[in-house]
Amino acid sequence: MTTDPHSVADAVDHASAPRHWEADVLLRDGRTAHIRPIVPADADLLVQFYARVSDRSKYYRFFSPMPNLSERDVKRFTVVDHDHRVALVMVLQNQMIAVGRYDVIGDGEAEVAFLVEDQHHGRGIAQLLLEHLAQAARERGIERFIAEVLPDNQAMIHTFRDAGYRVASGYEDGVLSLEFSIDPTDTSIGVMRGREHRAEAASIERFFNPRSIAVIGASRRQDTIGQVLVRNLVSNDFTGRIYAVNPSAPAVSGLPSYKSVTDIPDDVDVAIVAVPAEAVNDVVLDCAAKGVHGMIVISSGFAEVGEEGRKRQRHLVGLSRSYGLRLIGPNCLGVINTDPAVSVNASLSSVMPPRGRAGFFCQSGALGSAILEKVQNRGLGLTTFVSAGNRADVSGNDLLQYWEEDDATEVVLLYLESIGNPRKFSRIARRVSLRKPIIAVRSGRTTQGVPMGHAVRRIVAPPEALDAMFKQAGIIQVDTLEEMFDVAQLLAHQPLPRGRRVAIVGNSDALGLLAADAAAAVGLLVARTVTLSAEPSAEDFEDALDDAIDDPEVDAVVAVYIPPLNVSGEDVANVLAAVGEQSDKPLVSSFLGAEGVPELLRVPDVAGSDAGRGSVPSYPAVEAAVRALARVVDYAVWLRTPDGPSSDPGDVDAFAAKRILNEALAAHPEGAQLSRDEVSALLATYGISVWESVAVATVKEAQAAGRRLGWDVVLKATAEGLRERPDLAHVWRNIDTAAEMRAAWDSLTDLVKDASLADFVVQKNAAAGVPVAIKSMEDPLFGPVVSFGISGPIIDLLADRSYRIPPLGERDVATMVREVKSSPILFGYRGAEPIDVGAVEHLISRVAQMQNDLPQLSALELSLVLAGVEEATVLTASARVAPVADPRSDHFVRRLPDHPGDTIPE
Repeated sequence: MTTDPHSVADAVDHASAPRHWEADVLLRDGRTAHIRPIVPADADLLVQFYARVSDRSKYYRFFSPMPNLSERDVKRFTVVDHDHRVALVMVLQNQMIAVGRYDVIGDGEAEVAFLVEDQHHGRGIAQLLLEHLAQAARERGIERFIAEVLPDNQAMIHTFRDAGYRVASGYEDGVLSLEFSIDPTDTSIGVMRGREHRAEAASIERFFNPRSIAVIGASRRQDTIGQVLVRNLVSNDFTGRIYAVNPSAPAVSGLPSYKSVTDIPDDVDVAIVAVPAEAVNDVVLDCAAKGVHGMIVISSGFAEVGEEGRKRQRHLVGLSRSYGLRLIGPNCLGVINTDPAVSVNASLSSVMPPRGRAGFFCQSGALGSAILEKVQNRGLGLTTFVSAGNRADVSGNDLLQYWEEDDATEVVLLYLESIGNPRKFSRIARRVSLRKPIIAVRSGRTTQGVPMGHAVRRIVAPPEALDAMFKQAGIIQVDTLEEMFDVAQLLAHQPLPRGRRVAIVGNSDALGLLAADAAAAVGLLVARTVTLSAEPSAEDFEDALDDAIDDPEVDAVVAVYIPPLNVSGEDVANVLAAVGEQSDKPLVSSFLGAEGVPELLRVPDVAGSDAGRGSVPSYPAVEAAVRALARVVDYAVWLRTPDGPSSDPGDVDAFAAKRILNEALAAHPEGAQLSRDEVSALLATYGISVWESVAVATVKEAQAAGRRLGWDVVLKATAEGLRERPDLAHVWRNIDTAAEMRAAWDSLTDLVKDASLADFVVQKNAAAGVPVAIKSMEDPLFGPVVSFGISGPIIDLLADRSYRIPPLGERDVATMVREVKSSPILFGYRGAEPIDVGAVEHLISRVAQMQNDLPQLSALELSLVLAGVEEATVLTASARVAPVADPRSDHFVRRLPDHPGDTIPE
């Protein structure tokens, strides 16, 4: 009989401990464990754990011999208030293996301590507990931790000092006292993410480089999945050991068969599981008992079949993680590594792609087979391939962490059907893109649909926000798999261009014109066009190509060759291959209408096989060649444009902002729109001032407001449904007297019928400028999202807005302003004076920073900002506060994604 690893925790009342304090985590060695708040029902687990801890570790924890825990000790350690006294335990295989706690000892200060079972030392457990305790403490208003450590307890001293906090120490009565602020710093966040990167990369490395694989569900029947898996491993010359597991067969494909994985006499790194869905959980327990690192679950019948399967999948992931196992799948195609030193095809695909430079991640198993066929047909070549199926555990984020460090992988290819943690994906992808290009196809871009089996949070932001996230991270997003391969073969074999200037060299006027038109359509600049005779010699082609490449005004060359009748083109192919190998500028071709890297255009790799660096990719149409080149140019421009620092937080008071929002939440626990005064005070904490407005309910109040402001004022209705009128009938300008104010009041009240519902305000006229809008929101999937656009009904209808995901650098902000189609209005369009773009960028930076700092700020709108020649004036602003149901998925602690089903399916 199996026990759910979380049953102990679920059996008690968690009302006083936030649900998000519970998390699955990845240890330093790539295995998993579970962190959760301690509860009184943990008494027996604590006693058993303490009995396994060495006397030396106990002495380090309590500074005196303490061989056993008394009943009073057990109660003191397990009964906490989750506020002034907080304790977190780490659980693995239904056993407690570590405990960390803090106790408040003063105003904003708490004492912290850990105890880790000896056999689990060196796995980074104390660092993980410290991260999670620090985050819990910050939520409870704690600012500093104090730890008392014996001087010879060097491991614990290093735990604190290596965390990235600034640690001060003192020494008294033989005890070292360490004190540090737990406010996250760039250093501490960097340390945390560095550890996350290493752990996630390590967890994937074993899947790609196993020394032994067990196929559980191996079969002798030719038409079964188990037989295909064994055959693919054997026929593709896997260099490790293969074990067949089948309780009813003595041998499978010439391999001895074992009744269970536990019967295998040697170690097993990876298990491929192909048994009925209802039997998979028993396999997990067998694999855990055997010490298997991870499982590739080919079996279907999980979340993709509905609610019952979703529950089965949730239990599978929880069980796997509780026993330290990582999981690829379920319902997946499998894993491939083409490295000859491993040569593992642990998948259902009979296609073993050639060795290349690209790593490929996809989610759909069915589509994975078609992808591998296409890769082979194109001769592109892969280093590694993963089909993650339902992506219940291992995701694209894990693969990015691995490929970032894999020297053999120079290009990353992603086919994404859903993204479970966009903030983490964006952060990792932005870092990887600086070293290696990422090409992505994302299905459901228009509908934001998610396949069955994938559980992600509900999306509120528009689809353009996700596109902006990809652009911001330097990802080359393409529309189709064909275009992905077009771009990949260029990146895999040719250098990056330095700019947008191209030369077109060919033997066809018609195709040269098509190439020039295609280049102009995708933002490339045609620096020169060279048209040779219909039957050029190889020397003519070589001279023209050399001349174009040597031209300092050319950044890339497009070669077009259509052979005359009865001409093979081999001589020209040799020229193209030779020039492509030597050129420091990219060369693409439309050669004989071929696709991929034709044999004639290949340059031998260093290893002597496949198309090497310098091989010239060919496209069946010049438009495809030019489009692929344009994608690579955009990436090269992004790569060479410095991001710059984020906005200077010098005049930001985030604590005051949080206080305003928390007070509003205390008054309205379900959330509420902030008042004008609250909005003004909130914006002021981030250095944003709002043009003074006076709310008025009667004409006399409006007249008094006009006099107080010195006239030259505006009267306008600001209620929702009125303030967005395209005819601006809700606004009356240039009011200079009491009589003019009465006329304005009478006119607007006739328009709105009920003045009490119009939310009239009086404002001083602002200097002339271009109206722009800056908005932000807290999205359940993304977290913070910021948008920018020029205001106006036509522009709103055309959805001419730019989006970014904070935090933003200078490059992000500058690009936001310039990428909207109406941006020329800001830069002196038709003789107008250019506006103060720097002031607008400053506002965007501050709004982004505020939204990034304050997840309880559900929406903020600077709906009317007048961008003038010398300043940008905020005329209208609104904000809404809402309780944070779940913390952002990419916060200040390391944690694996929630189990499928715990999130809201799209």
